[in-house]
Amino acid sequence: MTALRDRLARIRYYVREFSGEAAYDRYVAHARAHDPTAEVMTRRAFERARTDAREADPREGFRCC
Repeated sequence: MTALRDRLARIRYYVREFSGEAAYDRYVAHARAHDPTAEVMTRRAFERARTDAREADPREGFRCC
């Protein structure tokens, strides 16, 4: 049972990394470590800023639509 749980945890980790879902968690951890009193963006604001930055930089990839 423990081996199955470990395997599922690893799969969940890779899916979160691949999908980009873990990026917000890393952002929050970094912001809290850097300045614990700083206001942290909401997930929605973070994703919007991330999308805007990605679309503004032509080196990040081509988006046709």
